[in-house]
Amino acid sequence: MRIMRRAFIISVILIVFTPLLSFADSQATPPLFKGQKVYVPAYSHIYAGNREMQILLTVTLSIRNTDPKYPMTITAVDYYGTKGEPLSKLLNKPIILGPLESTHYIIPRDDKSGGSGANFLVEWSSEKPINQPIVESVMIGAEGQQGISFTSRGQAITISD
Repeated sequence: MRIMRRAFIISVILIVFTPLLSFADSQATPPLFKGQKVYVPAYSHIYAGNREMQILLTVTLSIRNTDPKYPMTITAVDYYGTKGEPLSKLLNKPIILGPLESTHYIIPRDDKSGGSGANFLVEWSSEKPINQPIVESVMIGAEGQQGISFTSRGQAITISD
């Protein structure tokens, strides 16, 4: 009898408080940042069919300041190949993105240097804490009458010394 009573009380507590906990989580303010290094997967080609036919892709790197009040500064945009080798620095000098502004960089379809494991490293900073930007790559290509397009979202990383 005592066990059933305890089980009932625990069930009532879970039923009453679990929705409140998830409501509190959903109301949490997203974190703000003053800078990050972002790893962004990209694909200059993908494989299709039984013979691993390559489909060449145009890669667009998109960087979007999602903060409605404050600017951010992009300090580096570097393109790397499948084996982690640096291929090109796409930014000559830092650029400022105003609130809700975006920019992009394009790797042409015929540039196969990145391979199927290409990636970008993007560094940004801000004087004030801001919303995390959206950094993603968009790949698009066509072979014959077949078209393909997809995106890869960037991931903030820590570079160890």
